[in-house]
Amino acid sequence: MNWRYHIRGVGVAVAALVLVAACGSSGNNTTASCGASAKSAADCGGMDALVSAAKKEGNLNVIALPHDWTDYGQIIDAFKAKYGIAINEISPNDGSQQEVDKIKSLGSRGPDVVDVGTAVALKNTDLFAPYQVTTWKDIPASQKEPTGLWFQDYGGFMSIGYDSSKVTVTSINDLLGSSFRGKVALPGNALLSNQAVNSIMAVSLANGGSLDDISKGVDWFHTLKKNGNWVPVIGTTATVKAGATPVLFEWSYNALTHVTDVPTWKVYLPSGNVVGSYYNQAISKTAPHPAAARLWEEFLFSDVGQNWYLKGGALPIRLVAMTTAGSIDKAALAALPPVNGTPVFMSDAQSTAASAYLAAHWAAAIG
Repeated sequence: MNWRYHIRGVGVAVAALVLVAACGSSGNNTTASCGASAKSAADCGGMDALVSAAKKEGNLNVIALPHDWTDYGQIIDAFKAKYGIAINEISPNDGSQQEVDKIKSLGSRGPDVVDVGTAVALKNTDLFAPYQVTTWKDIPASQKEPTGLWFQDYGGFMSIGYDSSKVTVTSINDLLGSSFRGKVALPGNALLSNQAVNSIMAVSLANGGSLDDISKGVDWFHTLKKNGNWVPVIGTTATVKAGATPVLFEWSYNALTHVTDVPTWKVYLPSGNVVGSYYNQAISKTAPHPAAARLWEEFLFSDVGQNWYLKGGALPIRLVAMTTAGSIDKAALAALPPVNGTPVFMSDAQSTAASAYLAAHWAAAIG
């Protein structure tokens, strides 16, 4: 099966995969306040009014968007160039839970928008504002909260990146061998990072676990540490470049980027069950720049924004609709690597349960 053709929750078989009156109509309201209450661009009187409100604010706060993650560097630059709005980048390497924690801790300096894993999105909906982008109908119903508290934007599959000049990976369990001593890392804190949770789930599936049972993955990492193969640092582009994490669990779209710094870097995708996941966009209900936050979402879910995700190696959530409409970037789609196994996705309940199990057992397993 080729991963570029697999979409969860879409009722289309793909080979292998009331305009509301403008808030500004009242003399007591401004375009900026319209942005704060808008549940759609129509609530602001249309896209032009939303753009004007966002430009008046002049700033957007984003968080946890490394520039090499799904081409977010290019996306940020394109947004700034199109609208002339400054983007303040907070804590690029934070995990999903840290993103929402900073909505509460940073106040007016906090993020306007977050890009988080499903388990984190589900348990923090009280921090989010409902908003439906103009292309809302293209997002499958199972991949969005009905009012727009969160909605999925892009997805990918769990892989293992490695420096082939130091080791060779042909299976997940290779990593327990003596040649991997002091080499294997996770891309985040298991209690805070969606990417780390899915890494552990991928290991669990390879060792007799199921989407309902992440415990086999926790046990495996306990053995990995006991064997001396665990590297207790969070793997990033910098650690890969420095050689500190020569073997790193990551989403395939992230793992592929390291070849720029390490020419001998290769990516292994499991041949059995291949764990996939989608990330979720959400707008902070206390966003310091509410109109810019909504305009950012409109940009991400436009054809331009979705094709940027695709160029960055991820599956855009509007892939089916854009393919049908002929607006997909065909060259970027053709460049995605094949997945030889069977794509599987945790349900919302399974994702929540996996995070809960890790909260209760991870520290004891890893120390």
